[in-house]
Amino acid sequence: MLGKLRSDRAVLAGLMALGCALLLGMWLGTARGQAQTAPPEGAPVLEITVAGEASGVIRIALRPDLAPGHVERVITLAESGAYDGVVFHRVIDGFMAQTGDVAFGQHDGEGLARAGMGGSDMDDLRAEFSDEPFVRGTMGMARGHSPDSANSQFFLMFGPAPHLNGQYTVLGQVTEGLDVLDAIKRGRGANGAVLGAPDHMVQVRVIR
Repeated sequence: MLGKLRSDRAVLAGLMALGCALLLGMWLGTARGQAQTAPPEGAPVLEITVAGEASGVIRIALRPDLAPGHVERVITLAESGAYDGVVFHRVIDGFMAQTGDVAFGQHDGEGLARAGMGGSDMDDLRAEFSDEPFVRGTMGMARGHSPDSANSQFFLMFGPAPHLNGQYTVLGQVTEGLDVLDAIKRGRGANGAVLGAPDHMVQVRVIR
């Protein structure tokens, strides 16, 4: 009887240990699935100087290993000065801040009613979706209904958004200035349209 009791206890202990291992494995799998991989050594950095309610610098490690076409587009626009002065036209608290409309998003232009409706004069990009998750600080490329409609606009995540995974192109990750990102002026309503004077990118440059 005593031997059977010890045996039952051993089985129970084994099952408990197995259950803990399975739970730990599930937790680690979830955590890994929500973690960014490291950018390649020597990856270019996008440096954004922000002004408005937020003031400071955001640095983003770009990911040509994930989205070479999108990274090349952003670098081209940044080095030409096209992003300088462009507003954060759509900012949703807890979700993301969107900018990059080089056609209609100039903060000193004649009104911003069309901000968010434009792009550059270059062709739209083909999607470069990956397994990289959208987490806090991720830089993603904005697009329209078609997966192949990204052009110049991009967004920075305030927090994780698993529903975007595999649906939008990831092209970078904030490495410095999350506090500046958090301070960007919020918009109103479900669309996050920013009223009045939105925060803007004073200067965007590439550090290689």
